[in-house]
Amino acid sequence: MKRIFLALFMALSIRVQAQQQPAFHVLAFYSETVERDHVDFAHQAIQFYSAAAQRDHFEFASTQNWDDLNPTTLAKYQLVLWLDDFPHTSTQRMAFEQYITHGGGWLGFHIAAYNDRGTHWPWFLDFLGGGVFYGNNWPPLPAKLIVNDSSQPATKRLPSTFTSPANEWYNWRPSPRLNRDVKVLLTLSPENYPIGLKDVITGGDLPVVWTNTHYRMLYMNMGHGNHIFDDETQNHLFEDAVLWLGTTKLSEPGSTNP
Repeated sequence: MKRIFLALFMALSIRVQAQQQPAFHVLAFYSETVERDHVDFAHQAIQFYSAAAQRDHFEFASTQNWDDLNPTTLAKYQLVLWLDDFPHTSTQRMAFEQYITHGGGWLGFHIAAYNDRGTHWPWFLDFLGGGVFYGNNWPPLPAKLIVNDSSQPATKRLPSTFTSPANEWYNWRPSPRLNRDVKVLLTLSPENYPIGLKDVITGGDLPVVWTNTHYRMLYMNMGHGNHIFDDETQNHLFEDAVLWLGTTKLSEPGSTNP
């Protein structure tokens, strides 16, 4: 009888320990020296994901040191977030490339995908699906978004449309949707056009959230200002995206995501 109780106790202890272990580890990168509205978003994102980590049993950490984009540090994390900035040195860029091509996960917000003629990072442009920053609306405004794919794990709790809080919406040329490796999950509804007062977007295809299916990645255009987390529906997207990226695996580097 004692052996039975001992076996049950050990089994229960192992189960409890397994439940206490973080499901995955996330590292968020951000900067304090960038545009104030982007910093405000980063601060709120850190609060949001710190709370989500408690609910969903993953480990969340943040850093302002972009030199933490190195192989030793990145090896400890299944997912990295870029909240309000992007790497600026060739060493940081190379470490990120190696991390991603070996199966690491990435979630980038707003300015994280900014690139233009002066960026000189062709790998990253391909990673994003080929879209170069073309313009934006101003001032930040709410917008109706269309959910293009509600079967994807990051969008499973979203309705077919919803109104996203005030944001600066980016336009891309060419549209990432034209890349056959890109799956667009959310799009700015044409009902919003023209959108803006000082800088106006009058029309066109404007993807808002997408993934390059050859990598474990997701880009979200949201991330300007301190109202991004005001909407519960959109917050489901932010939380479910991290859960998907943190737990999904590629069968081999460069293979196609589900």
